[in-house]
Amino acid sequence: MNVPRVFYPLSLMSKCLALFVLVVGVASGCTTTSALQPVATTTPTVMTEKSASIVVDSSTGAVLYQASADLPRIPASLTKMMTLYLTFEALESGRLTKNTMLPVSAHAASQAPSKLGFKPGQSIDVDTAIKAIVIKSANDVAVALAEALGGSEPQFAALMTAKARQLGMKGTTFNNASGLPDPAQITTARDMALLGMALRKHFPNQYYYFALHEFTFNGKLVEGHNRVLAKLNGADGIKTGYVRASGFNIVTSVYDNGRQLVAVVMGGDTARARDQQVVDLVHSYLPMAASR
Repeated sequence: MNVPRVFYPLSLMSKCLALFVLVVGVASGCTTTSALQPVATTTPTVMTEKSASIVVDSSTGAVLYQASADLPRIPASLTKMMTLYLTFEALESGRLTKNTMLPVSAHAASQAPSKLGFKPGQSIDVDTAIKAIVIKSANDVAVALAEALGGSEPQFAALMTAKARQLGMKGTTFNNASGLPDPAQITTARDMALLGMALRKHFPNQYYYFALHEFTFNGKLVEGHNRVLAKLNGADGIKTGYVRASGFNIVTSVYDNGRQLVAVVMGGDTARARDQQVVDLVHSYLPMAASR
């Protein structure tokens, strides 16, 4: 059986070819940061119900990459970024000084690790407290600061949430000052990027704390565990976090050769995997950031 051949006019074939080229071109070449659409990373990762990530050009606010950036996630110790934001506000207003002594209550002393291990009635100065939160992620110290500034931890958590709304963090609710497990405490990767950028912008005189690797407490050297600071040129903070329900989280700020990024990775399976993902994201998207 002979199948009849169908011959199309040359003009019709040309139109079809042109349409095909146009479709392929649109699909492959027309993505922009203004569209706020996810862009494939150089090292794809398997997304889970814990994972989320975003990369933002800190100079312009442009989103260069995002994946599940607006889905609710557990902040873990990224919470302490807001605890420090309110602490820096108190320093700027004169309500606190770096030499102010903070009493440690029984409630603060009872917090689960990570902690410095205070006994009720002891105290810590604000400068050391900030270092303990940034480097050690000390939960007892975070609560001591919360009680000093808010009267109680729940009242301070309400202040944290109110400040989050002022900063445009629409998907965040704080219920404690440390990030210890609480089902009512949620955030998003986008909100954590907003908070990271706000800390740098609003507190340039205090921001250096986030780049510290170690501090001395009671004659002992306390070292941090933010390994990304040593892995990325220009990395100057900002905070890691982990609880079992959240996975491994990090907010990283980078300023290198006039380009500035904040990258957030949440829900990593391990600290190593989380660190590698944020390093890869920075390497991929820093060249796309605006140069100042």
